[in-house]
Order: sequence, then C-alpha cells, then structure tokens
Amino acid sequence: MKKSSLTPKLRNNWLIDVALFFSAAFALLSGIYFLVFPIGGFQGGRNPYYGIIILFSRHTWGDLHTWSSLIMIAVTVVHIAIHWKWIVGTTRRIFKAIFHRSETLGTRLLWNIFLDAMIGLSFIICAASGVYFLFVDKTSTTIFLFSRTVWDLLHTWSGITMSMAAILHFTLHWKWIVNITKKMFSTPRARPSIPNQNKAFNSIQ
Repeated sequence: MKKSSLTPKLRNNWLIDVALFFSAAFALLSGIYFLVFPIGGFQGGRNPYYGIIILFSRHTWGDLHTWSSLIMIAVTVVHIAIHWKWIVGTTRRIFKAIFHRSETLGTRLLWNIFLDAMIGLSFIICAASGVYFLFVDKTSTTIFLFSRTVWDLLHTWSGITMSMAAILHFTLHWKWIVNITKKMFSTPRARPSIPNQNKAFNSIQ
C-alpha cells in the first residue's frame, strides 16, 4: 500500500470527510425516494405507486435510510469533536467582529461560516426528528412536543435545507478536496541520498 504524502492529521480528516460524504449521500438518495414515493400502502387501488420497485424494495430503502443516517450522525459527532477548537475560535472572531469591530471577516470566510451554521442547525433538526421516527411507532397517537405531521415536515425541510447547504459547502471547498485527494493517493518524493548528490555534483564538474 502506498504511503500518503499527507500528515496524519490531514489524512484522518480526509477519511472522516469521505465517511461523512458517502453516508450523507446514501441518506440523501433514500430520502429523495421517500419524498417522491411517500405512500407505500395499497389504499384500495388509489395509490398508483403501489408495488413499484426502484432498485430496491421499499423496506430496503427504509433500512438504507436509517442506517446511513445513523452512521452520518456518528461521523458528524466525531467531525465536530475534531474541529471543536476551530468552531470555538471562529465563533469568538464573529462576536469580536460584531460587537468590538476589532477585525473584519473575509467574504469567503463569511460564506463558509453561514453555510456551516445552516448545515449545523438543519442537521440538529433533521437528526432529532429522525430519532423521533426511529423510536415512535407509525400507528402511535402520542404527541411529543409536536404532532407526527409537524415532525414529518421538520424532518423533510431540514433535510432539504441541509442537503442544499452541504452541496454549496462542497462546491466552495472543491479545490481543497481535489488537492487533498490527489495527495492522499500520491507517494512522497524521496530525498536523494548524499552519495547520489555527490555523484550528480561530480558529473556537473
């Protein structure tokens, strides 16, 4: 196996980001499936999509959405823990810029902060509503804070908001992603040994 030219810290960040990307991608695709086909029952012949199979059965899509979402939540917690110092430091810079006006924030950094905030807030709402559906039975009439319809709307629209913000975030960091990925699979150049250096010097003379 080739040894990466990245530092251990950057390599670990890349691996976490890859796990986050694929788990989020599966959660998004399965979420789109349920957004397009929200009803799976027969309903006395009134459901034109009854029995339709798109790659997988509806039950498999449900399992895929559940487990990819749980993996995404776990990886996100690790991602936040690793970048906690950056989050705290950036938050302090924002408050200083707003209240003390001691520094100005660049446009790119402002966009990055805005997208991160949108992703973070929508992620919390989407994850909380997802956990609600994970533990509350579909036939249950128990109301926890909101009705089931409100929880469903919160889950759907927070998921859409998070996906759009994540795509913009991905686009904003595209060059960094390509650069780090190339370095991830490239081998570090070995420095020439001293005898080889002397040989090259003698050949020039």
